[in-house]
Amino acid sequence: MNVAVVIGLLAACALMMVLESRGLKTTLALSSKGDIKRESRWLAQYGQFVCTAAAVAIIWQLDPPRRWGAIVLAIAVSATSLSAMLIKRTLGRVRPGRENAGKFLGPSFRHSNHRESFPSSHSACAVALTVMLTHFYPHGAITFWTLALICAGLRYLMDAHWPSDILGGIALGYVVASAAARFTAV
Repeated sequence: MNVAVVIGLLAACALMMVLESRGLKTTLALSSKGDIKRESRWLAQYGQFVCTAAAVAIIWQLDPPRRWGAIVLAIAVSATSLSAMLIKRTLGRVRPGRENAGKFLGPSFRHSNHRESFPSSHSACAVALTVMLTHFYPHGAITFWTLALICAGLRYLMDAHWPSDILGGIALGYVVASAAARFTAV
């Protein structure tokens, strides 16, 4: 794990939170239709359950020496998702375009999508999957990181998250998966 990357992500996240709280316009309210909408929704699911399960199945079937790694990959992405959910429900940040947008409302351990903005779990899980896949298959790093960053960017473009939510999610996924990668041999 590169500590400088984590510090940089957290500093950028904090800076964006300050700018967002001071009224910096960060939402786009874009409208997309047809193929663009369908393709972007597919890309926005990179790192989510079905995508992660597919990656695990592919590694399990095509790379038997890395079967333990496939299990660790599933655990890393699941731990990232669980961590993101706990943080979301503890902080209660309101999503863009909603009443009290951007405010932290505090703990609520019941699911309430409008107040579960920080951190972006899509971004976190996409990065966690990418860190693990890159750990096993370094030659695919450009593809994996491109998919993760597209997924994270789409969370912003779809007005689902504030930029700071995305940066926080990226940091979370990077830290959790980097720690998990230590349990696997390359």
